[in-house]
Amino acid sequence: MENNEYILEGNISVKAAIINAFRSVSAIYVDPEKKDKDTFYILREANQRGIKIVYRSRAEIDAMASGRTHGGMLAKVGERTFQSLDDFLSKDTVYLAMIEGIEDPFNFGYLLRTFYAAGVDAVILPKRNWTTAADVVTRASAGASEAIPLIITEDTEEILGQLKQADIPLYCAERKNACSLYDIEFPRRLCIAIGGEMRGLSKAVRAAADQNIYIPYGRDARNALNAAAAAAIFSFEVLRQQIKKTCDQ
Repeated sequence: MENNEYILEGNISVKAAIINAFRSVSAIYVDPEKKDKDTFYILREANQRGIKIVYRSRAEIDAMASGRTHGGMLAKVGERTFQSLDDFLSKDTVYLAMIEGIEDPFNFGYLLRTFYAAGVDAVILPKRNWTTAADVVTRASAGASEAIPLIITEDTEEILGQLKQADIPLYCAERKNACSLYDIEFPRRLCIAIGGEMRGLSKAVRAAADQNIYIPYGRDARNALNAAAAAAIFSFEVLRQQIKKTCDQ
């Protein structure tokens, strides 16, 4: 395997990589005994895109895979491509999310799955080498990591400056000097920021916040919700308000 090539495992991950085309797919390895409808669809899409299809026995595929949940299908893929924040700044409606302090690839995948389902247009991430965990992230996100645009930054303060200049307010999941999530009327252009349970959001992001927001609990809960649960509550409240505004027009 070349240094810039990785293996994705299972129909969901392989299909997501092919359909969304945020990374190259050089070959698909499939068990010839797989006869299900989803497999035929993937093979047809691969053929239309000129992707090489290689038939291998289940034992051979097992030897190539890191786990046993592949279901008889793998894909050899290249590096993920990323987007620029500039692609989103001029839109009349833009819904961005920023993630910091997430170390575990499973949690990262869950977050991307949540944001994708909530209609987030793109996710802003600090530069980090997630490529070696590409398969874990793709499976944990149910393919959403291959579908949602990702913006990678080496300079968080530059990104924060771009958001400020574009009049896109930043809402941080931070309890200090915060308002309840349910007391906020979110605008059509916004960015929400979620930090990991251990490290939270960086000082630069907290300082740039236009508003800190918190989730009111039903009882005195000493332990915070994990990042994925908090992200789901925040992001779907934004979506709920967006849907309501559309219905009220």
